[in-house]
Amino acid sequence: MALWKDTNTGMIPAPTTPGVAPAPAHPREPEKTNVASLSPEPARRPAPAPAPVPVAAHRHDTKESYMSAELTIEGKIVGSGHIRIAGKFKGDVHVDGNVSLDAGARLEGQVKASVVSVAGELIGNIENARRVELHETGVINGDVKAGSLTVAAGSRMRGQVEFGYETEGRAKSETKGFGGA
Repeated sequence: MALWKDTNTGMIPAPTTPGVAPAPAHPREPEKTNVASLSPEPARRPAPAPAPVPVAAHRHDTKESYMSAELTIEGKIVGSGHIRIAGKFKGDVHVDGNVSLDAGARLEGQVKASVVSVAGELIGNIENARRVELHETGVINGDVKAGSLTVAAGSRMRGQVEFGYETEGRAKSETKGFGGA
């Protein structure tokens, strides 16, 4: 017993006559012929091209790339956008975006990014980040230079830390006044 109504049972296909186009398969589908129509049809205009998106809007709509836990990759990551690493990566990461290390992930290399979130293990330095977040499962073996640093209880770190300075240029210009020149 069928659970649906079969509409094609007992139907014989209509014979085709040479020179006549076959009837459309679906009532909404237009007839297909090789002959141009003599009746005037409204001219179809192509769809307008999408307006270019301003550069500032790209930063809010930045895509995230993901490296799964089953992967081990050696190389270098450079570009714009966010990267989330759950596997093992050996090499430098320089992005105009955020870098996230999931719990269980391991990154061996230098990191330059806007926001760096470490829940896994980072062996290397973090340079000029706006913000660094070290989660309770996170481990950093290296130096950190960031605008702000958040450290959760239970996390571990070995290295030097500089935070609270906006840029190195500002820190150097403030220290020039000392020393009596």
